[in-house]
Parts: sequence; C-alpha cells; structure tokens
Amino acid sequence: MKLSTWNIDATHSGIHFSVRHMVFAKVRGRFAQFRGQVRLDPEHLTQASVEVEMDAASIDTGVTDRDDHLRSGDFFDVDRYPKLLFRSTRVEHVAGDRYRVVGDLTIRDVTREVTLDVEYGGVAKDPWGNQRAAFTATTSLQRTDYGLHWNQVLEAGGVLVGERVDIELEVQAVEDAKSRAA
Repeated sequence: MKLSTWNIDATHSGIHFSVRHMVFAKVRGRFAQFRGQVRLDPEHLTQASVEVEMDAASIDTGVTDRDDHLRSGDFFDVDRYPKLLFRSTRVEHVAGDRYRVVGDLTIRDVTREVTLDVEYGGVAKDPWGNQRAAFTATTSLQRTDYGLHWNQVLEAGGVLVGERVDIELEVQAVEDAKSRAA
C-alpha cells in the first residue's frame, strides 16, 4: 500500500448546503473558496485521510444581504472565525463504492464529529496526464451544535431558519506529481 497526496481541485469541486427557510422552503448556498488534500491509495481507500479548509467569508447564497448576515456575528462571525475545518479520523467501507468518512468539523471554534456518506467515483487520467479521483459525499448537521443560534419565530408558528443543514460535496482530487514520484 502506498498513500499519495491528492490536492482537491476547487475549480471542479463544490461544497453546497441547504437549510429550511420559513419551515416549508429551502435556501441553498455554497462555500466558494476552499482548499484541501486527500491522502489515499485508490486500492486501499479505508486507509485514506482528508483535510479541508473553507473560507467562511466565501459563503454564497446568491443574495448579498443574506450573505452579509451569514458572515456577521449572528452566524459565522467571519472576522473572529475566518475558517471552517474538516479533518477525517477514519474511513469505513460500507459496500461496493460506498464509504463512510468520519471526522471532526470545526465551525466557530466548536468541533464536533460528523459522518459523511461517500460514493467513490473512481480514478481516471485527465487529458493532461494527471490522475484524478472523484467522490460525492453527503451529511447533515444541527447548526446550533456549532453556536449558530440566531433565529426568528414566525407569526404563524415555526421559525425562520431551520436547525438542520444538509451538506453535499462533489470532489475531484488530482494526484500530486511529487507525491506520485516519491
């Protein structure tokens, strides 16, 4: 087994989320700026590790006022907590191309264990001779677990912002040439 470093290709990857708005609708968004690495051997994925850093200020829901509010102290407080971090602690094989990646997610200096349900897309050589690996992952978390408590009660009942946040990742990682040669 030989682990090598694979850099996440942010131009071909995405970190997206959705959360209930006014109980009955969803608002979707993404983090536009992130970087990370995967240490892996495609033949032994349970030995892999992942580390990702997201720029909190890059949150983008397509509405400037909402994004500014999400950057404020009511939510991500990006001046005090500019990064969100994920570091895997283990990878478990579920069945076929399905894996479970368990790790620590840190938001606003609060770290909680999360489990990502991952589908491994495989490895292929791109037109420039680079090896690429592809993954799709999903998870859900409770935003209040990370100190994101702001909300408003609605006149008709319920709250403005749902507590559960659904996260979906599309990741392409490119094997580092130096790592491959080593």
